[in-house]
Amino acid sequence: MYEDYYGFKELPFNVTPDPRFLYRSSSHRDALAYIAYGVFQRKGFIVIIGEVGVGKTTVVNAFIDLFQPSLEVAFVFSTKFPFEQLLYLICKDFGLAVDGMNKAQMLLTLSDFLVNLETWDKKLLQIMLIGQPELEAILNMEDLRQLKQRIPGVCRISILSRDELVSYVNYRLEVVSSMNGGPQFTEDSFNEIYHYSGGIPRLINLLCDRVLLIGFVANTRIIDGRIVREGIRDIETPDITLHRRFKR
Repeated sequence: MYEDYYGFKELPFNVTPDPRFLYRSSSHRDALAYIAYGVFQRKGFIVIIGEVGVGKTTVVNAFIDLFQPSLEVAFVFSTKFPFEQLLYLICKDFGLAVDGMNKAQMLLTLSDFLVNLETWDKKLLQIMLIGQPELEAILNMEDLRQLKQRIPGVCRISILSRDELVSYVNYRLEVVSSMNGGPQFTEDSFNEIYHYSGGIPRLINLLCDRVLLIGFVANTRIIDGRIVREGIRDIETPDITLHRRFKR
């Protein structure tokens, strides 16, 4: 809606986990390095933990995007299925023809695809477990101690600091900008964004998308603290219309 007004090639603050928009904070760089180490050193299990909206899926997608030609990847978004159904989803994501097979047949098909699940000197199947902090509590359960012993440490993705938030917003604007004259966020606007979002990228995206729309409606490219506060009120009271103008 507001792309042409700001000179954008596309919307900068979508909440989809697009790897092109991954801002590599120190925490996200560490996560990428951890994944690469675990996968290419064939550690078997990798665990990424972070609060809702910190960019866990985006980091994984960025890793896959970087190394896709050398990887065969199955991505299971939900684990709330019986084992046989999970196995089916994994096989289908690997492109294996398993329709109509029972559990044993699917395991044999997957094993043949992987050329045995494990050899004496390396693990051919790398499993990434991605979840919220509750996942760590699950892994610490007594019944899962054998699994926990096979995991080479847990990587935690942190929320953004205030300085990182500024860089994050500017980075996403740079990715989509096709010309000069785009929006300018003031220092007080960043303060308001940080106060509202707590440094969580998904909330930053939600709010920044809203304030850019408000700026477009108000015919201003200067995004200040007052506009951000207006965006926060819109998010918290969604019945309020955006068809308004600001008096300056």
